[in-house]
Amino acid sequence: MKTLILDTDFIINSIKNHIDIETSIKPLFSYKLNISYLDKTIEELRNKPFENLALSLIKKFKKIRTNKDKTVDELILEIADKNKDTIVATQDKLLKEKLKKRRIVVITIRQQRYITF
Repeated sequence: MKTLILDTDFIINSIKNHIDIETSIKPLFSYKLNISYLDKTIEELRNKPFENLALSLIKKFKKIRTNKDKTVDELILEIADKNKDTIVATQDKLLKEKLKKRRIVVITIRQQRYITF
């Protein structure tokens, strides 16, 4: 089973644009995904717009415990490098570029309406 990691910006933008993550992601993949987030994402969500809604939304997804001495982006890159079955959902342009160079599948929100590769 492949793992989809949700980045903080992706979570916030999906809420802001009224996008249901699970419903929007399912049609993109013919296989079952394990939707997850990093434990450090919770820290990044603090004092951000939609904090409470975001925290309640991600409770249904799997939490990946990490070494917290790095940034979320660094941790995502590290996990993706170790496991090539990882897919990352992010809006962060720099992170997308780094992931694509490593040939990691990236999904993003387009035109504030839908999720795509």
